[in-house]
Amino acid sequence: MKDRFIIPALIIGICAIVVAFILAGGLKSIKSDQTINVTGSAKQLIVSDLGILRGTFNIDASSAQDAYRELSRQRPLVVQFLKSKGFKDADIDLKTINVYPQYNYSSSGQQLGVRSYTINQTLEVSSADVNKIKEVSISIASLFEQGLNFNVNAPEYYYTKLSDVKVDIQAAAAKDAMIRGEKVAEATNRSLGTLKSARMGVLQITPENSNMTSDYGINDVSSIRKEITAVVNANFEIE
Repeated sequence: MKDRFIIPALIIGICAIVVAFILAGGLKSIKSDQTINVTGSAKQLIVSDLGILRGTFNIDASSAQDAYRELSRQRPLVVQFLKSKGFKDADIDLKTINVYPQYNYSSSGQQLGVRSYTINQTLEVSSADVNKIKEVSISIASLFEQGLNFNVNAPEYYYTKLSDVKVDIQAAAAKDAMIRGEKVAEATNRSLGTLKSARMGVLQITPENSNMTSDYGINDVSSIRKEITAVVNANFEIE
C-alpha cells in the first residue's frame, strides 16, 4: 500500500527539481538579456601643420593678348612679394591660365560680338609654417596699391596626421563609454557585462572652444588650433 504512494511522490519530487532548474535557467537568461545603452565621448586639441593660401588674378582687356601681357606684369609682383616673406619656388604653385571672351548682347539677348577678354589664373602657396601663411594672408593686401587684380581667399589650415588621431580619439571615446556604463551599473548594484554592440558617431573637427556640431560632421579649415571630438554609442549587458 505504501509502495503505491512512494512512486508518485518520487515522480513529483523529480518534476519539482526539473522545474526548479528550468526556472533558474530562465531567470538567468532573462537577467543576461538586460542591457544598457551609454554614450561616450573624447576630445583632443590639434594644431594645424599645413597652411594654404590661394588667390586668383582676374584681368579684363580689349584683346586676349593685352590681358595676357597685363597678367605677365602682375604675376611676378605677387611671386616676388611671397619670396620676400620667405617662401621658396617649391611653395608656390601657379595653376592653368583660362581665357574667356565677354560678349555684347542686344536688348533681345542676341549675341553681337566680343566686347573684351577676361583672363584668370590661380596662385597657391603652402607651408608647414602656418603662422607665416596667416601673416602673409593679411600683409598681401599692400600689393593692391600697385593696381593688382588679385583676389585672395581666406587661408586654410589642415592637420596632416589626422588619420592617426582618429584611431586614438575613437578608442578614448569607447573607453569613456565603458566607464560611464560601469558607473550606471554600480549605482544599481549590478556589474557591467559584455559589450554587445558599438556605433561610432561622425567626427567633429571644430575651432578651439567651439560648440559647433553637425549630423554630417564638421571639418574646420579656418582655424590653426582645432578640437577633434569623437562620440561612441555602446550597448552593454549588465549582470
